[in-house]
Amino acid sequence: MAWPNIFQRGTLFSRFSHHHVVVFLLTFFSYSLLHASRKTFSNVKVSISKQWTPSAFNKSINLPVEIWSSNHLFPSAEEATLFLGTLDTIFLFSYAVGLFISGIVGDRLNLRWVLSFGMCSSALVVFVFGTVTEWLHFYNKGLYCCLWIVNGLLQSTGWPCVVAVMGNWFGKAGRGVVFGLWSACASVGNILGACLASSVLQYGYEYAFLVTAAVQFAGGIIIFFGLLVSPEEIGLPGIEAEENFEEDSHRPLINDAENEDEYEPNYSIQEGSTIAQVKAISFYQACCLPGVIPYSLAYACLKLVNYSFFFWLPFYLSNNFGWKEAEADKLSIWYDVGGIIGGTLQGFISDVLQKRAPVLALSLLLAVGSLVGYSRSPNDKSINALLMAVTGFFIGGPSNMISSAISADLGRQELIQGSSEALATVTGIVDGTGSIGAAVGQYLVSLIQDNLGWIWVFYFFILMTSCTILFISPLIVRETCYLMQRRQAHVLSE
Repeated sequence: MAWPNIFQRGTLFSRFSHHHVVVFLLTFFSYSLLHASRKTFSNVKVSISKQWTPSAFNKSINLPVEIWSSNHLFPSAEEATLFLGTLDTIFLFSYAVGLFISGIVGDRLNLRWVLSFGMCSSALVVFVFGTVTEWLHFYNKGLYCCLWIVNGLLQSTGWPCVVAVMGNWFGKAGRGVVFGLWSACASVGNILGACLASSVLQYGYEYAFLVTAAVQFAGGIIIFFGLLVSPEEIGLPGIEAEENFEEDSHRPLINDAENEDEYEPNYSIQEGSTIAQVKAISFYQACCLPGVIPYSLAYACLKLVNYSFFFWLPFYLSNNFGWKEAEADKLSIWYDVGGIIGGTLQGFISDVLQKRAPVLALSLLLAVGSLVGYSRSPNDKSINALLMAVTGFFIGGPSNMISSAISADLGRQELIQGSSEALATVTGIVDGTGSIGAAVGQYLVSLIQDNLGWIWVFYFFILMTSCTILFISPLIVRETCYLMQRRQAHVLSE
């Protein structure tokens, strides 16, 4: 099998300037900070639950009931847990709606402005939600729901913008490994959020929100003054201009047909050979692009599982094994470590094969086995951490690939060459659909856990992982057949 051009010509690194490095780091850490603030909420759920249900944890008979009931928001810890799951669902639904909107807005406004605004505004909302309400001892379910809806809408500006900026700077040669490494930003954000939360949790959960909100706000200011949206801003040639010099072996990895002649879209995105100013693709046209709908539906199932680990893992470890909350927060990092390694390695393999779907299929099949193994993990932190990392490798890795490299492939197909303003819209569709699935899933997780127990939650994860494979099965079959034919042709040529 011939190695792809990223190895034959050294194109993966030879075109990188210090501008590429700066863009990589700024977009990486901007989204890491957004995820860190989300992770803070999942890491302090036990502390919040105790604060909302003081009577449930009252072990003293000497103190007046009024003192313990002053912060009473729920009569039991179970009802508090259900409301926490409801907040996760509310956040993800508003996040999903925001993604569809933010993708369209990002393709029409300056990506730097949109990203910076979303980061700073979200930081202020998180500060009010977790810090101000606790300082004022003001606990209100309606207020919490409204703040989390606004937070979801504001945070949705992040992913479409950073993927679009990365797509403007990094071409499809080596996109799998570059985006695989870069997509670790979410996992790094989870780790950062866990470390920040656990370091100040002893002083009160409100300080965890305070620290992450302050860091995120500072990051938004840096983005506003430091991020370059595209190479054209500083007079460098754009990605499409460079890729016009590449051979046809560099054609996009996401295709609905093997030959270019088979594409017969009933709409025109680009007219004429040259366009002075490209127009943004419409939402309907983006949905009609090959591969967008299958991967969006698949990501809805996979993000449900991935975000369930993200939202509930520290809570599960603390409640199921009786470990301290700070210890559970630190241990949950291993899931993200597995996701970082999985996304990078699987992206590299997909670059070598020049196809993504078969790599995803193999990883997801192994993910089913890892979920079975982790559901039966003993009360041992070392074994639990190992099984957690393996699970993160096979679930977090494919999730990172779909949301980053594959979204970029879908947004830069040959059908829309010359319309770079499709990247944010396509990314918003894929991630938005995924977030709808994740939103439904978080409420179902809380219901299943409350009525049937954690083992049935893992059975639910296995079902959703299997559905992920089912939705992209036509792409898996097509790309696997293509790889087999290419292998046979290579053998015959020798």
